[in-house]
Amino acid sequence: MASSLLSTPSQTLAPAPAAARLRAARPAQVPFPRGLPRRSRALRVRASVAIEKETPESEPPPTFLREDGQGAGSGSVRERFESMIRRVQGEVCAALEEADGSGARFVEDVWSRPGGGGGISRVLQDGRVFEKAGVNVSVVYGVMPPDAYRAAKGEAGKNGAAEKPGPVPFFAAGISSVLHPKNPFAPTLHFNYRYFETDAPKDAPGAPRSWWFGGGTDLTPSYVIEEDVKHFHSVQKQACDKFDPSFYPKFKKWCDDYFYIKHRNERRGLGGIFFDDLNSYDQEMLLGFATERRKDTPFNEDHKAWQQLRRGRYVEFNLVYDRGTTFGLKTGGRIESILVSLPLTARWEYDHKPEEGTEEWKLLDACMNPKEWL
Repeated sequence: MASSLLSTPSQTLAPAPAAARLRAARPAQVPFPRGLPRRSRALRVRASVAIEKETPESEPPPTFLREDGQGAGSGSVRERFESMIRRVQGEVCAALEEADGSGARFVEDVWSRPGGGGGISRVLQDGRVFEKAGVNVSVVYGVMPPDAYRAAKGEAGKNGAAEKPGPVPFFAAGISSVLHPKNPFAPTLHFNYRYFETDAPKDAPGAPRSWWFGGGTDLTPSYVIEEDVKHFHSVQKQACDKFDPSFYPKFKKWCDDYFYIKHRNERRGLGGIFFDDLNSYDQEMLLGFATERRKDTPFNEDHKAWQQLRRGRYVEFNLVYDRGTTFGLKTGGRIESILVSLPLTARWEYDHKPEEGTEEWKLLDACMNPKEWL
């Protein structure tokens, strides 16, 4: 998934079926020649547990789950989650095609993994409103190397990492979408929602069996239009308040902290929410405000150049810091799906600094000093 994986395990689960555990544990049992140095052994372990390369499929299967202990079965969390994300993918893509209004349609790629699972990637490019829009779902499972486990767990995965050196059986499913509009006054929008499980092979070191949900949405404009930013955050607050009034301030700070580009000392954009254990979001944030309001705003070459520079920051964050991207790259996932969040075009200029007081400076200041918009 191009989206990131949050790191708070929610609950301890019962052990997986013995056959599934034994299958998952096999990669850890590959013998190594005694003369191999420790580093060579580690490299062999990583290679043995990397996710297999995907196989193109002609059409989506009814389900990516299997009836061999990998989550199939009426009413299972895995089954219900897959059903939800595939339904949402169809609804979002239909709405985006209508909003674009150009007649452009999403191109669909379906893929499967020999070891378990697969995904559906949908991308719309060079439309009237959207330069690039991607809506992906994936349902994958198998065994991942320790560094991929730490990428999935983020900071929490670093604590006690020495006690979890072995390959880790996992299940991961999610939906992720990124919208890059053509107009510099229309913001880039991102949302994702995911479910993750890990297990420990029988009689082998690994992570404890646990699960967690995560998700969120964030706004990345090139220009600060306060009316739009406040509306975006109000929609997120309303969605959070349905569950708990404490959610919005907590998840907003989490979002501000997560999308921090350390080497630039600035945030990727103007925030939103990031969360665990919240299973609803409001699709209004996708279409109901900024993209529709700003798609026809006049702009010039200077506005477009600034948009390209800000997209460069988007690329930097996703390739250097994003947990979902890191997880995908470390497990040998489908590269086109992993990188679908990147914009079609971006720009880097040496030591570029906007003049203080300009609209461009206002955006940069807001990215360096997160604000309370409500």
